[in-house]
Amino acid sequence: MARWFGKAVEQVQETPDLRLSAVVSRILSLVAESSLIVAPGEKVLLASTSARALGIVRDEKLVGEELVALVRHARKDFELVESRVEFKRGRLSTGTFELSVRALLIPELGSGTVLVLISDESESRLVDEVRRDFVANISHELKTPIGALSILAEAVVEASDDPDAVKRFAERMGAEAVRLGDLVQEIIDLSRLQSQDPLIGADLVFLDNVISEALDRTKLSAQKRDITVVRSRSVSFAVMGNQEQLTTALTNLINNAIAYSPDHTSVGIGVEAQDDIVEIAVSDQGIGISESEIERIFERFYRVDPARSRATGGTGLGLAIVKHIVTNHGGDIRVWSIEGSGSTFTLRLPLASNSQEAE
Repeated sequence: MARWFGKAVEQVQETPDLRLSAVVSRILSLVAESSLIVAPGEKVLLASTSARALGIVRDEKLVGEELVALVRHARKDFELVESRVEFKRGRLSTGTFELSVRALLIPELGSGTVLVLISDESESRLVDEVRRDFVANISHELKTPIGALSILAEAVVEASDDPDAVKRFAERMGAEAVRLGDLVQEIIDLSRLQSQDPLIGADLVFLDNVISEALDRTKLSAQKRDITVVRSRSVSFAVMGNQEQLTTALTNLINNAIAYSPDHTSVGIGVEAQDDIVEIAVSDQGIGISESEIERIFERFYRVDPARSRATGGTGLGLAIVKHIVTNHGGDIRVWSIEGSGSTFTLRLPLASNSQEAE
């Protein structure tokens, strides 16, 4: 690593007033890993966009006890330090990054200055999990609609002389086929989400755009039930991540609110920010969720009311997808509900910092 950095160091030495010159910055931009240059006191002098997206830089300081300890080790022992570190995905999330970290003292850039290169190993781990989960989930959940289609096909053959019965069975076959298609698509969507980390190459996402797109996607569902969706005023809040994934999460929440609300009622969407956290709340006037079931509603294929889910076409994957998306964005989701009085689902995400918005 020292030899690789040699030419940059020579040029920086020739221009001592530009130790962190464009030369060093341009070289680091070519490196596949996330990169930082850290001065004593764990002050971050330079950080790549991908390093900031990981959340390891806050107020231009390196954060994370294990990362700080590695940098101090490299500074103290004048040697290359390598280790694997688990780092939390934001202050709200229960998810973690699995990072491979290398740190080396580069005194030519300033006394006690350390170069840190970080590779996120989470994606390869997620690919293995996706493969296992996909096989287990699809083999179990596809049995019901496939079995139903098989039985209905036999019924159509047996009722070939009864046009009314054939029509009735054919309609049910169509409904099961749609349900099967929805189930397959949501399994594919969940698998894709698990293998794509939104904080790798994260974009600045404005929540007003996310809300507008989610409302557009759910407009027809709301109109069919004569349900009014009311949103709060336009906001300028932004987060780091993937706009399509966040739109999918909010769309799922709104669709859920519509599906479990009585006709001719309303669904509300509110947005608030406190400190460095933004909250997006979706409230309905539906059937509500019992306290004993709230902990389980984010499990894959879990349905609070199986009969109602069949009637509404629910697959039991929508909230699992929401949970996965928000966790991977360094946030969390909270639920308030009383049976018979509706529910409120609240997405909580870290706001983009001023430095991220400026990039």
